[in-house]
Amino acid sequence: MQVYAAMDQRMTLGEVAAHARRAEALGYDGLNVPDAVHDGLLIAYEALRATERLKVAISVLVAFPRSPMIVAVAAWDLQSVSGGRFELGLGTQVRGNIVGRYSTPWTAPVPRMREYVQSLRAIFASFQEGVPLKFEGEHYQFTKMQPFFNPGPIDHPNIPIYLGAVGPVMTALAGEVADGHMSHPTHSAPRVLEELALPALERGAKRAGRNATSLERMAAGMVSTGIDEVAVEAERKKNRELLGFLYSTPSYWPALEIHGRREVGEQLHSMTREGRWAEMPGAIDDDLLETMIPSGTYDEIADRLRERNRGLATQITFPMPDDPANDPRVAEVIAALRA
Repeated sequence: MQVYAAMDQRMTLGEVAAHARRAEALGYDGLNVPDAVHDGLLIAYEALRATERLKVAISVLVAFPRSPMIVAVAAWDLQSVSGGRFELGLGTQVRGNIVGRYSTPWTAPVPRMREYVQSLRAIFASFQEGVPLKFEGEHYQFTKMQPFFNPGPIDHPNIPIYLGAVGPVMTALAGEVADGHMSHPTHSAPRVLEELALPALERGAKRAGRNATSLERMAAGMVSTGIDEVAVEAERKKNRELLGFLYSTPSYWPALEIHGRREVGEQLHSMTREGRWAEMPGAIDDDLLETMIPSGTYDEIADRLRERNRGLATQITFPMPDDPANDPRVAEVIAALRA
């Protein structure tokens, strides 16, 4: 099991290098970087440039406002400069953001994402092998690659492509065309992975004649942990607040429905419409919080995470401590998880 760190979405570009070096020193296998407040491709470059061993995955790049050609060129450069340590996670975002925030037309996301990944593969093949670029789909057409604009082959041309997916159809697409699946924090509990994500991945892989066991499975779940119970309880409080916000969105309710708790999502959704934001964390009771987000001190958490995972994920996320004084303890947890 590989262990990835993450980073705050509001971390500035100037802070990324030190954060990445610290993650590498702690023994993490990789670092998930966001594409939200700051540009994910620039963040990935800063993290890769500052490290020697650490893999860096964008979790996840908002795909549709960016041409696959633009992403392909950037990914090619990131893979080349890092010696093969870059991982490209792609996501669709929601219609409101694509149209209103990015001023990009919205179309059915699954067929469009299928062509997005396929066109990336075609562009990469043209870069590496010099074959004529010819991809013609409904959403994307790439038919021109003059030698002047072709960056040429690199030592590590197989750039892993992950899809960030919540619903069964997009998750199945990950099984069909991608190298891996990145779960959402709301959908990383064991039953959700076992009963929703894995069957969908298997369906998609079967369509393409692939073996689902060859796919990487990133469980990007949250963890409530710390040096002692006081620190753990503080993390529980923060995560309770976050779940209260996230589960107010209907698209995340399948994770609640698996556990027979859809009414929590409906209650939270009503609270948002009534402006009762401060009351929302109270809808996440202790049982639901522990079901979705494991908790325990640094002495306990590795065993609890191993028990929960049961081989469901090949990669998990684990939080870096706010206080660097706790780095040695976290390094021990990471070593135990990797073992």
